[in-house]
Amino acid sequence: MPKIKVYKMDGTEAGTMNLSDKVFGAEYNEPLIHQAVVTRLANERQGTKSTLTRTEVRGGGRKPWRQKGTGNARQGSIRAPQWIKGGVVFAPKSRDFSKDMNKKAKVAALISALSKKVADGELVVIESLAVKEGKTKEMVAFQKALNLDKTAVVVMDNDDINVIRAASNIQKLSTLPVAQISTYEVVSNAKVVLTKAAVKKIEEVYGE
Repeated sequence: MPKIKVYKMDGTEAGTMNLSDKVFGAEYNEPLIHQAVVTRLANERQGTKSTLTRTEVRGGGRKPWRQKGTGNARQGSIRAPQWIKGGVVFAPKSRDFSKDMNKKAKVAALISALSKKVADGELVVIESLAVKEGKTKEMVAFQKALNLDKTAVVVMDNDDINVIRAASNIQKLSTLPVAQISTYEVVSNAKVVLTKAAVKKIEEVYGE
């Protein structure tokens, strides 16, 4: 059973916490994590780009000049790709990039990613998270106290508006409710910060 230190917002230690083996002590499964990340990124693609081929461009039904005798190259339509305002060769069209991944595989990927963060010392547990005025300087102080100098995501057990507002202007720090935690958020940040309550909720949901 992994044991991890618990910190206060000012960076001082507040004891230790035992983590569930099922959630934070699983084997590293890189192919599954890769699949989860690719699926997430693919599902975010809109795929709405579209340009016109020569058959879709309006006009160009008449041959611009006769075939021979003008000294010009042969042309069949002013909407051919080599003409200005002509169609596009191999024109990109709207398509669906979405991928599917079954629920058990998604959970296994998340558990593997969290376990890897614990093993690498990149998961931080804090006793609680609260700011009084919702100002950026409060979260900047928190960021410095816990040495979050690289990208970090703070996973909260609730939607604290003050915390969200205070962190919104900090480039390398993001916040996330525990219900929205995903493999992508875990692996795309150098450190993952969890409140004790968020850890318990994760263990309740994924530790069965």
